[in-house]
Amino acid sequence: MADAKVLEAQKWVNSTYGDVPGYKPCAEDGQTGWNTMYSLTMGLQHELGISPLVAAFGPTTLARLTDYGDIGLGHTNANMVNLVQYALFCKGYWGGSGDGRYDTSTLNSVISITTDMGLPDHGGMVTPKVFKALLTMDAYIVLAGGSEKVRAIQKWLNQSYLTRSTFFIGPCDGHYSRDVQKALMKAIQYTVGIPEDQANGNFGPGTQAGLKANTLSQGDTGTLVRLFSAACVFNEPVPAGGSHYTSSFKDTYDSTLTEFVKAFQKFSMLEDHGRGDYATWAQLLVSTGDPERSVDACDTRFTITDSRARALAAEGYKYVGRYIYDPPGSTLDKEIQPGELDSIFSNGLRVFPIYQDNARELGDFSYNTGYRHALEAHERAVGYGFNRGTVIYFAVDYDATDPEITSNIIPYFQGVTGGLAGQGKRYVHGVYGSRNVCARVTDATYARWSFVSGMSWGFSGNLGFPLPANWSFNQIKEFRFSNGSDSFDLDNNAHRPGTDSGQGSVNETVSPSEDFIDYVAEIYEYARAYGKGDPNRLVMEYLRHMSYDNIQWTALIGPPDRDFIAYAKYARGARWVTSFVDSATGQEMGIEHLMATCNGHFQHPQPADAQRVNHGDVAGWGGDLITFYAEWQRDRDSYASGYQYCVDRLAKTGLPSTFGYSDLLEDADGYLIAKRVSAGLDIATAVLRHYESGGNDRRFGDYRSQRFGTKANTHALARDVLTTNSPVIAAGRLFLIQGTAGHGTNLPDSLPDDELDDFVQGFVDVLHGLAG
Repeated sequence: MADAKVLEAQKWVNSTYGDVPGYKPCAEDGQTGWNTMYSLTMGLQHELGISPLVAAFGPTTLARLTDYGDIGLGHTNANMVNLVQYALFCKGYWGGSGDGRYDTSTLNSVISITTDMGLPDHGGMVTPKVFKALLTMDAYIVLAGGSEKVRAIQKWLNQSYLTRSTFFIGPCDGHYSRDVQKALMKAIQYTVGIPEDQANGNFGPGTQAGLKANTLSQGDTGTLVRLFSAACVFNEPVPAGGSHYTSSFKDTYDSTLTEFVKAFQKFSMLEDHGRGDYATWAQLLVSTGDPERSVDACDTRFTITDSRARALAAEGYKYVGRYIYDPPGSTLDKEIQPGELDSIFSNGLRVFPIYQDNARELGDFSYNTGYRHALEAHERAVGYGFNRGTVIYFAVDYDATDPEITSNIIPYFQGVTGGLAGQGKRYVHGVYGSRNVCARVTDATYARWSFVSGMSWGFSGNLGFPLPANWSFNQIKEFRFSNGSDSFDLDNNAHRPGTDSGQGSVNETVSPSEDFIDYVAEIYEYARAYGKGDPNRLVMEYLRHMSYDNIQWTALIGPPDRDFIAYAKYARGARWVTSFVDSATGQEMGIEHLMATCNGHFQHPQPADAQRVNHGDVAGWGGDLITFYAEWQRDRDSYASGYQYCVDRLAKTGLPSTFGYSDLLEDADGYLIAKRVSAGLDIATAVLRHYESGGNDRRFGDYRSQRFGTKANTHALARDVLTTNSPVIAAGRLFLIQGTAGHGTNLPDSLPDDELDDFVQGFVDVLHGLAG
């Protein structure tokens, strides 16, 4: 939406400086962007007598402005005052009348923005560094998805270090970013004794030496602890053991910081002693971490002969990444060679396949290209005999910026998913690239695992971004591996256990979901032998009873048959399994939630009225939507828009959420399996067909068409689950909302209709987007 005051600023700067040699006019569209800020910057340069004009606020501009002096009440250069006022308009602050007079409105706006920057107000004077900040695109209030915790750090950095000659005002928008990372690095450099004129924000030898001499541990206090804790906040949340750990900004290394550091170290594959040693500092600050640390994974473009495989195994390597494709005309000869896999496997190594066809510039990425590459990768992987469920890492081997990820990289991976789906989803896609590429591709296309190009520490996509939650391999060092007289280039990779372990064989008939299918069949046989009640229902109750057997669940779908549970456990020695891998997506699925959903829909088939919900819905998607609504209310300071909250956080992987991607998978599968059983199949056969005959390949499309229908109908159902006055559902809704967000949380029916509809529409669009 165009802003009238921004449009006024654009027209003024173009008309005032349009005839100045070298001036580049900005668009007159009412939209604040870099071109507008560059035009204002060139206007400032002209006022300061700088020639030629350049679209950058560099050292010369700052030096001339410093000589010029501060700008405040009574300033007589009307153009300089207008530049301040119009820059304030572009920042969203009321700058004044735009008539060249520095009035009280201008003064109050300057005080407001400098306070938002975390600075003293200087009596409403615009200092040179404040003027420089006015001519950036940085924001000084929390933007959507940001946090006050991060903003507090940003403000503290500005306040604490602005007097340093090499430090400049950074954003205070609540988001960790490249600029914030550089500011933190400079603050660390000042603190460990790097001379001020050498503090450049890079992780160089002097900084490394300073950190090696400053290990922190519980009980320590001071500025370095505060900076360490800031780095911890920037790298949260850390997934560990089913939980998500967060940190806080503090100057005392207390027990809670120690707990976070231990979780971070485990997540990052470091020794989890809880101290802030060099390896931990490095992992918090750069994408390689400590590149000299010991690892057990690698990748290479060179053939792994039997001799090389033996040498790698002897050095402690367990996993090796190899390419399954080499583009026509390539001279690298990097594709897996005949007999190579036998050499790898016979020496106890496992392989993870990589697909790369150029992938080094923006033009290499589009939806059609991704689709074609998926078909090629599928054909090559089948030719090598890679087993069903193998993750293939598709490469982004250059520093894709955030806009480029949106415009090309994500569509490319959408093409990849479409291509693999068209071949029956035999293989699962992973992503190789910078931290930002990996995180955003995973967020948009549900890449199973991320292979991070951490070795490219200078990539903008690796600066200001934490390790993605689904990282499996992190490439940290390139070197020459020696094997007697033989040597070849090798990349060292950190590997996270419990993620992708590659493949130790090929041409095996396997199914990632096979264990779960066998498990359900086993419990079904016990239920039949029990001889009382519906064996299908008994299986569902047994598989959900540990986590879904409280007063709320009893009211919703009834209690489980505890006699059968005892019989299965003690008379038959039934196993207790809580998760399995979905054969279509490679995602880990929770059996208890899946079967609680299935049990609910089986006990309570969907109502005849297509726009009403019942207890079965609340046992699945409806209950998840209620708790997700409560999370939105809890996070309203960062997300005023319920729609944006759904788009950013609903059905995602790696985020702390009660309605993540696996939850929605389980909701869909529980519903579809219950429908199969209600239609006459026994549950063992229903599960077998769902996971082995393509039911999970088309789950979201079937789920949408069978339970939700049109977008309008989905909207009505979601609104009903959030507002229905059905006594059991209303009581359960209150329990879930208060349990998630606390007493006093706004209930859905107390929100204005437009706000609730905005949130509901977010759910609708996410669900239908997945189905599409």
